Amino acid sequence: MDNSVNIFPYDIKQKFQMILRVFLEPLIVPLLKLLVVVCLGMSIMMFLEKIYMGFVLVFVNLFGRKASKTYKFGAIKDDIELANSSYPMVLVQIPMYNEREVYQLSIGAACGLSWPSDRIIIQVLDDSTDPSIKRMVEMECKRWESKGINIKYEIRDNRKGYKAGALKEGMKHSYVKQCDYVAIFDADFQPEPLFLSQTVPFLLRNSQLALVQARWKFVNADECLMTRMQEMSLDYHFTVEQEAGSSTYAFFGFNGTAGVWRISALNEAGGWKDRTTVEDMDLAVRASLKGWKFLYLSDVKVKNELPSTFKAYRYQQHRWSCGPANLFKKMAMEIVRSKKVSMWKKLYVIYSFFFVRKIVAHIVTFVLYCVVLPATVLVPEVQVPKWGSVYIPSIITLLNAVGTPRSLHLMVFWVLFENVMSHHRTKATLIGLLEAGRVNEWVVTEKLGDAHKTKSGSGSAASARFKFGKMQRVHWLEVGVGAYLLVCGCYDFARGKNGYFIYLFLQSIAFFVAGFGYVGTFVPNS
Repeated sequence: MDNSVNIFPYDIKQKFQMILRVFLEPLIVPLLKLLVVVCLGMSIMMFLEKIYMGFVLVFVNLFGRKASKTYKFGAIKDDIELANSSYPMVLVQIPMYNEREVYQLSIGAACGLSWPSDRIIIQVLDDSTDPSIKRMVEMECKRWESKGINIKYEIRDNRKGYKAGALKEGMKHSYVKQCDYVAIFDADFQPEPLFLSQTVPFLLRNSQLALVQARWKFVNADECLMTRMQEMSLDYHFTVEQEAGSSTYAFFGFNGTAGVWRISALNEAGGWKDRTTVEDMDLAVRASLKGWKFLYLSDVKVKNELPSTFKAYRYQQHRWSCGPANLFKKMAMEIVRSKKVSMWKKLYVIYSFFFVRKIVAHIVTFVLYCVVLPATVLVPEVQVPKWGSVYIPSIITLLNAVGTPRSLHLMVFWVLFENVMSHHRTKATLIGLLEAGRVNEWVVTEKLGDAHKTKSGSGSAASARFKFGKMQRVHWLEVGVGAYLLVCGCYDFARGKNGYFIYLFLQSIAFFVAGFGYVGTFVPNS
């Protein structure tokens, strides 16, 4: 006796089964089986990559083999006879674009760096198109200049190349020629006073180093559930990926900010290029191919802000997913032909850094868990083995918790949210690989500073921790995927044998929440 619940009318079910019989054997089943095999292969690749990085992290921490301990470091000592000449000249670049809410914070933090005033130049590269904001930024620079700070306010008459163009133009000024190193901070980054003292000596004492990268510290991680999810992903990136790259092949992707470059290495690599939306990663790869090494310092942290509106986060993730895929397409053969790096380093950059982390990770997350797995509910002839649908994803999820132990209780939310964003990232990755319409789209990530607190009338982060924002706009692709998952979940509940319906219902809700924009922080216009 069949006690299963039948929520589908008999006629509809009969027609649906007839359609399936017509298309199942010749088309759908073979295609779905192929997708299962491909997705399982990509899952294994991603799993092994996570395990490899986990072993590196354990080894580094267990035996005290952090990369920072393998390089010379000596504090720069004051010399009465030489005055401040023992300190190298440092250029600090702050690129900004209409940064009304955060320009004072970033300029103030840069001007507060503990370094001899005659050995540092602060360069504010203002690409703002709002005249009122340009005036405010210029006045802020003049205010610090009146206090004896060597600060330069630089503008240009176009935004060609966006951030890369601004940084490239900034390096052309005559006063830059006297500088040995350049520190770069995005407009929402606030370095501590001792930042240069903790980073520059590594470059000074180790001639093979081109870059010293600091870790990011998120000032608004507790603002809402979306920022907590971002913190979990980025903490894993810094705690595991950056540390593993620095400790093994002395290579990782420059994060575009909170880092110090040796200017000679930057120039030897060809300087800033605007051929993709990840100019920082582009420069890092080119410098690495010239034989330069990088160092990541996990103990040096620079405060910054996570995007707290869903609109800003989507734009950021499009750039971060599309850019690396496009760069991989442009540089794969250049990496292969490089003669200054070992075969193993080439393999690491091409396979681990680019292919697995920047392409496979996005595609397999969406295709397997949001397309193929639900489809097997409707097509019982095709099954995904338990190790591929449950065990590997569970281990990967637990490994991700290494970066943010305090958020272990939010892992379910993180999985659902990452699956939703994987749809957006997959689309961006394919745009990058195919060089389609939005491949070079650059939208500056909106920073709110204290605006959300001021406008909401409350400065309490705790009260906003699990806050959902007011609907901004409908994202129909997310809504469509949510509807597909809901149908699959209902069918599995009524007729299926997989028992996926709980996951499918939860994942469909997550897609609907994102699709209708009820995620992140809502900031009123007035």
